[in-house]
Amino acid sequence: MLFPYFQKEKTEAGCDEAGRGCLAGPVVAAAVILPADYKHEVLNDSKQLTEKQRVELKGEIIQDAIAWGVGVASSGEIDEINILNASYLAMHRAVEQLSVQPGLLLIDGNRFKPYHNIPFECIIKGDEKFYSIAAASVLAKTYRDDVMKQLAVEFPGYGWETNVGYPTSEHRAGIKALGATEHHRMSFRLLPDP
Repeated sequence: MLFPYFQKEKTEAGCDEAGRGCLAGPVVAAAVILPADYKHEVLNDSKQLTEKQRVELKGEIIQDAIAWGVGVASSGEIDEINILNASYLAMHRAVEQLSVQPGLLLIDGNRFKPYHNIPFECIIKGDEKFYSIAAASVLAKTYRDDVMKQLAVEFPGYGWETNVGYPTSEHRAGIKALGATEHHRMSFRLLPDP
């Protein structure tokens, strides 16, 4: 059971990111403001949905949202400032894209770096509790998956078309055989210790 809002009197933007645990590619965040009375039969944490459901929901969310934005932090930025700070940076960039200024940010997780004095609430497993965070999780995940599938065409052999950069055996076999690409996160342990 997802809730439509945390505080009814404030314009809330749900924020979530995708790709923190990947070995390659960017970390992508989304911010979504939904109507206060929003309800949806299927919308949930993106990890609990099929790829087909996520793709269908993406269109519905974009259509139904009062405002939405997507922010990206590159693998180079991840290596430079670490994955946690890169996740905050991607979220800040997503909030920056919103055409409506939110009065409250609902952040999935337990930590956040304040953005322009906008009040925020960190909610553990927020993508399973609030529609706006679930919507942000779907937009972040579908956007990032699309990026990785495009990169898979340019950089074959790592299985990015299916693993989207996560540390699968196929991905690690590709790194072993072909080496790392410019999209790999060099600050991550790409291969297990021998």
